[in-house]
This record gives sequence, structure tokens and C-alpha cells, in this order.
Amino acid sequence: MAYTKHYHTTEPTRAEVDASEGVTLLEFGAPGCGFCLAIQPALETALQDVSLSHLKVEDGSGRPLGRSFGVKLWPTLVMLCDGVEVARAVRPSGAEVGRLVAQYRS
Repeated sequence: MAYTKHYHTTEPTRAEVDASEGVTLLEFGAPGCGFCLAIQPALETALQDVSLSHLKVEDGSGRPLGRSFGVKLWPTLVMLCDGVEVARAVRPSGAEVGRLVAQYRS
């Protein structure tokens, strides 16, 4: 699975995320967020030809998954390996997105 264009408005539970297998890039943001929109081209490029999952979750007040990860700014990218956080980038630049994904290419 590669780049996911649209945000999931129905988020998975934390237990489902923790039980995920393999490498997953969890992206927290919102469709109207300028910072989120700005990194989409870098994400799409970085996620080409990679075998990791990209889970794009629409975040906001009262959304439990983002709160369980301590998300305060968008976008927040959380890299998971078998459900365990191994890296994080908050409001990353395009270059930071590329470096984050490159570390976990399989």
C-alpha cells in the first residue's frame, strides 16, 4: 500500500493501531490545514514504490487516537513498526518526510 490521498474520517482504535503488523506511517492532520496540504507532494513522492502502509487520519478536538499519541500540531507523522512507535516528525519539511520514510523502506 502506498500513498493515501484522503483522510479517514472514521479513525481506528488505538488497540487496532497497536496490533498493526509491519511498517505503518500514521499521518494526523486535517483537509483544510495549510501545513498538511503543503507536505502532500513530498509524502506522495516519498511513498512511491514502498511496501509500508500509510494511514491518514483526520484529527481534531475530541478525536481519541490523536490524543493517545499526544498530537498537538498538524501534520504529525508517526512511524510504527509492528504497532510500536519508532519515529515521529511534527510539521516536517519535505526533506524531513523523505528522510523519515527512507529509514523504513523495505
